[in-house]
Amino acid sequence: MRRTGMTRRSLVAGAAGLVAAMTTGGDAVASPVRQGGGGEDRFVRGELRGVWIATVANLDWPSKKGLTAAAQEAELIAHLDRAVRLRLNAVVLQVRPTADALWPSPYEPWADCLTGVQGKDPGWDPLATAVREAHDRGLELHAWFNPYRVANHTDPARLSASHPARRNPDWVLPYGGKLYYNPGLPEVRRFVQDAMLDAVRRYEIDAVHWDDYFYPYPVAGEAFKDDAAYERYGGGFPDKAAWRRDNVDRLVREMGERIRETRQGVRFGISPFAVWRNKATDPLGSDTRAGVETYDDLHADTRKWVKEGWIDYICPQIYWHIGLATADYAKVLAWWAGTVRGTGVGLYVGEALYKAGDPAQPAPWQDPAELSRHLTLARDHEEVGGHIFFSAKHVAADRIGAMARVVADHYQDRVRAPR
Repeated sequence: MRRTGMTRRSLVAGAAGLVAAMTTGGDAVASPVRQGGGGEDRFVRGELRGVWIATVANLDWPSKKGLTAAAQEAELIAHLDRAVRLRLNAVVLQVRPTADALWPSPYEPWADCLTGVQGKDPGWDPLATAVREAHDRGLELHAWFNPYRVANHTDPARLSASHPARRNPDWVLPYGGKLYYNPGLPEVRRFVQDAMLDAVRRYEIDAVHWDDYFYPYPVAGEAFKDDAAYERYGGGFPDKAAWRRDNVDRLVREMGERIRETRQGVRFGISPFAVWRNKATDPLGSDTRAGVETYDDLHADTRKWVKEGWIDYICPQIYWHIGLATADYAKVLAWWAGTVRGTGVGLYVGEALYKAGDPAQPAPWQDPAELSRHLTLARDHEEVGGHIFFSAKHVAADRIGAMARVVADHYQDRVRAPR
């Protein structure tokens, strides 16, 4: 998840860029059992009301590295209890932030956001606890994975000695001050799927959730150096961009198929940057003038994934206010409603709670009612099945009462998430 001015969570118009097999014993020990159906019989079926809990760089949780297992668990429980008090019904927990894991994975090391040392056992299983405790509270647990990001730096020596990126240095490319797995390598695509599917197999998660990191956001003056992979695998494509899009298409399509094969009932959702293409670029695009278009810049054909039914839900990050000239929330919302219409793919809206009350944001974000107006507007589109708020620490702080206003205006009763 990106939060700076050059990211998916904000828009600068015209900018070049915004940001081994599983062991049987481990499976038997780690696999949690849902308790009493998670209280599903207590609530009527309704809209999705979710919150992202980001772990990368300790954005939301744990509050800092190196807390005791008991302190980490207590903080996690506090986030879940707050979600219940606000009558939410889903948490989207980041469990694979930088090609590492918040569960005892046979594929990748323990995440450093827990202990401060990548690969160090934190003394508990956060994903198992999160699934159990969420379900006990009637909350869905969507496990949030980042497929290709390896590190928020470019030094492989800083990774755990056992990290797959160190064992397979040819899999990794530096770009924009970060390390990424190369999406153009079939062995990488298979490995990252295997690593994520380990969690699907072992835990009763409700959904696999990806955000907007596919090919990295473009950095002015810097090339993503995948020429060798393109030369080897790009034959038959008209250009590198088409080949890159096919690589991401394959990742999405194959992952959806493998999730369904692995555990029935687990949904597959993606939360992309909200502009597929501007109308000026493509008549099928949205009436926007965004500086980033996922189709062209991230090589992520988000519209195609919906039309082909490869995913179960899409959650575009419409992180702009109503009336913004370059990307009006109302226009982008209407475009996505039309895109999912008739496909059977669910539509949830990513909401920028983090902007509410931020003095760096324009006037609409200083109004506590802005987010509530988003939900009111969404009611005019029957395709919208709910909203997810970024992020948990902003839900907790709620600096100008924007979340409280949403709850008062729209969440009077608890409901179950839609299926």
